[in-house]
Amino acid sequence: MIRVFEPRPLLPAGMVNALSYCPRLMYLKWVDGDQQDTADTVAGKFIHRNVDHPGGGFPTSSAVEERLHIQSVELSADELGVVAKMDLIEAEGDHVIPVDYKRGSPPDIPERAWEPEQVQLCVQGLILRHNGYKTDRGMVYYAEGHERVAVPFTDDLVARTLTLIEEARRLASRPAPPPPLTDSPKCPRCSLVAICLPDEATLLGQASRQGRVDNDQVRLMFPSRPNATPLYVSEQGTWVSKRGERLVVQRDGQTLANERLIDLSQLCLFGAVQVSTAALRELATREIPVTFLSHGGFFYGTFRGLPSKSVRRRVRQFAVNADEQIALQIAREIVRGKILNQRTLLRRHGRDLPPEVVPRLKSLAHLALSVKSAEALQGVEGAAAALYFRHFPKMLSQGLSPEFDFSGRNRRPPTDPVNAILSLGYALLTKDFTVTVDAVGLDPYVGVFHHFGHGRPALALDLMEEFRPIIVDSITLTLVNKGMLSPSDFVRSGNAVALSPSGRRVLIQAYEDRMAVEAKHPLFGYKISYRRAIEVHARLFTRVLDGELPRYTPYLIR
Repeated sequence: MIRVFEPRPLLPAGMVNALSYCPRLMYLKWVDGDQQDTADTVAGKFIHRNVDHPGGGFPTSSAVEERLHIQSVELSADELGVVAKMDLIEAEGDHVIPVDYKRGSPPDIPERAWEPEQVQLCVQGLILRHNGYKTDRGMVYYAEGHERVAVPFTDDLVARTLTLIEEARRLASRPAPPPPLTDSPKCPRCSLVAICLPDEATLLGQASRQGRVDNDQVRLMFPSRPNATPLYVSEQGTWVSKRGERLVVQRDGQTLANERLIDLSQLCLFGAVQVSTAALRELATREIPVTFLSHGGFFYGTFRGLPSKSVRRRVRQFAVNADEQIALQIAREIVRGKILNQRTLLRRHGRDLPPEVVPRLKSLAHLALSVKSAEALQGVEGAAAALYFRHFPKMLSQGLSPEFDFSGRNRRPPTDPVNAILSLGYALLTKDFTVTVDAVGLDPYVGVFHHFGHGRPALALDLMEEFRPIIVDSITLTLVNKGMLSPSDFVRSGNAVALSPSGRRVLIQAYEDRMAVEAKHPLFGYKISYRRAIEVHARLFTRVLDGELPRYTPYLIR
């Protein structure tokens, strides 16, 4: 193998700030490349809007003058291996003063600036010194109170900053992130709390070592449901374009939808729908995925901007996939979760079930944990699925139209209305898991249970297993039993049955309504939507890959 030498990457000053705040935060942001906007980060970007554009050439160290006022200056110090984009640089005599913009007001402490802010400013001062400039202090400008706070570059602060720079290098060489903070007041306001999941990871780690742990200690520190939602476009012959900060859907000159980009989590296209390059570019810039499905609902794939920066996380994923025993250990839990959720759904809604069905599913779930090979696990999963779908009609209401007769699972193509609902529902769920798996920095096509192949998102199919009964099967029962879909909402072509455009709209609405339902999380005790739960469990899966959690714990309904 040929290796090309590359200089070590420069450490941004902001990462020294992050390390001072929390080592795990620094690792997730710099090494794994995780980013997520919150109200605080959006407000911070707004405050920086006036200093994010270069304001002229920065003079050499010998040409500094009293009236210097230059914004958005990027400098590095190769000897220290650091780089900083300085909001503003001013001069006082022959000394320069870096000014760092922050939201809020000065804290009520003697220094009037927290350590993360001080060390970030000190990195800027060290860079200026290494480039020949004289500087003995910096300024933190607090936008809320329009107040400046001086930060002297004392020997103690410089020593602390240099220690943090070295510590950042050491942590970055680790194969996995540092452990989360425990019950820390820093966590609720952290921008990456929904990615880090500190309380959740701590609880599951303790549970594996000590047995059951009271989930009252788990704080819900992120919104219970995402603010953005998918936009579905299923009308054939439509055109999606960008107009300012909005996406516009038109057909034959008529506007069918006009949505703010900030409100979108996905753009989902069915069949013959066209998208402008300007819209695609903007969606890629905002990391809003575009998902493509056939007119009938077959999931083709996704379009997204650049892949996640978390290369090490994907390397760990590939290593787990290659290790049959570790992959089998995770797959056992996934299959167990699916079977137990199928059992619960049958137990809740089944009528006149043979007495052996529910206990048999429970025993198959336990058997899944003890099998010695992937082939044996597939056999257990297949036996449970056959038993479950054999008795699926017991959950359908009596007196339904004969069109809704169900004699077992079939697909490619589905040959009856119930299977048509299930197939489209599973396609939508596959789409959402593929998008989520990609968003958490993993390769959707490399799983632990399903065999990977061309166009087959194996990991998405793995992680959605336990959610199939909870979301899609539950929706199917609701739509059929409550008469929300009638035989006229389906079309036949030979032996194949598919939903009509009107029927598809009903299913999509029911699917999104189900994903928005807030339910008590079985592990953590707080209420979150099913869409948020999908993201949480995908992120917990990454912690298993990291070795932070000893096993994957599925989402189980009761």
